[in-house]
Amino acid sequence: MTTTWIAAHRSAVINPYEAFHLFEPRGFGGQTIRQSVRLAGGGEALRVRFSNRYGKEPLRIGGARLAFRTRGSGIDPASDTPLRFSGAGTVDVPVGEEIVSDPVELPVSAGEELTVSLHLPGETGLSTYSAVPYDIGYAVPGDQLSAETLEGAEELPLGHYLTGVDVLAPEGTRIAVAFGDSWIEGAFTTPGTDNSFPSQLGRRLTRGWIVNQGISGNRLLSDEIGDHLLSRIDHDVLAVPGVSHVLIHIGLNDLGLPGTIAYPDPAEGPSAAEFTAGLTALADRLHRAGLTVIGSTIGPYRGTAYDGYDTEAGQAVRREVNAWLLGDGHSFDAVVDVAAAVGDPDEPDRIRAEFNAGDGLHLNDAGAKAIADAIDVSLLDL
Repeated sequence: MTTTWIAAHRSAVINPYEAFHLFEPRGFGGQTIRQSVRLAGGGEALRVRFSNRYGKEPLRIGGARLAFRTRGSGIDPASDTPLRFSGAGTVDVPVGEEIVSDPVELPVSAGEELTVSLHLPGETGLSTYSAVPYDIGYAVPGDQLSAETLEGAEELPLGHYLTGVDVLAPEGTRIAVAFGDSWIEGAFTTPGTDNSFPSQLGRRLTRGWIVNQGISGNRLLSDEIGDHLLSRIDHDVLAVPGVSHVLIHIGLNDLGLPGTIAYPDPAEGPSAAEFTAGLTALADRLHRAGLTVIGSTIGPYRGTAYDGYDTEAGQAVRREVNAWLLGDGHSFDAVVDVAAAVGDPDEPDRIRAEFNAGDGLHLNDAGAKAIADAIDVSLLDL
């Protein structure tokens, strides 16, 4: 059987030196950090990806190991395996660069949890990070790469440096990339349960799988939080091995974040014409690459707890853009009405109470499931 490398996990990253932070960036020094992922698909071997994309100095990795997870920071010691980089056990990741480990001959299956441990012997500076890792990570002093559990560990709510796992899968395996904001990434769903709506949708597929390139706070047209979506296409979609479909949710932060950043002063977000032009450019760019592109309506957020986010101007643009998306004038291959799936029937601009994560902007596990269940899986003909 002929095989090829296919992405089985992805985590999009944020520049810690942005001017506005939703999440507090940090660095490390003389520590071991341990982070876990759940694979969306399996294969007969794997390789792991790390990023120093936004670092201001080379990232020294003094050792890296891979193991099957047990629970919390625990690993199965029988599976503990060193990761190597061009045969070496240590590596310096240059400023602005990413690296891929040497292949590890380890058969893995969809749904398995892997733990990656990194020894960071020197001061790293602020890390290239992701907002919503699969689960809470851990940090301890010194080199504890092979410790079965990390006693007294500091918990890490953000992800650091670990950006992906590829698996050696049968040639012809195709996957979808979920691309967009916090509703894609799964903010406010339960850590460690893999309950973002792309993950819950992925469990309904009979072939292929979905990897997640969401960034909480991300926008279509403006940087912060993360590079804006249009600028992320090449790196976060087209460079993902195996991609054939793209599933998109974006727009909440284009409409709401300017007001929150400027609060209590007013702020102006994009017009409906500017936003639909951006969506058209997004779909057209992905189509030129030969991909199937599935858009979605912008989810409801009336009454959100964040000062300055919910404005009448933003709500008006949202309604106009959603009407355009539900009509015949857009460039997407299909559009999923996620707003209808989770909106309150009596107040469609609000999230239904049973799906509200508590802040009026994000979905809980049940809300993410409602979106996953509303999507016709035949759209993802992988």
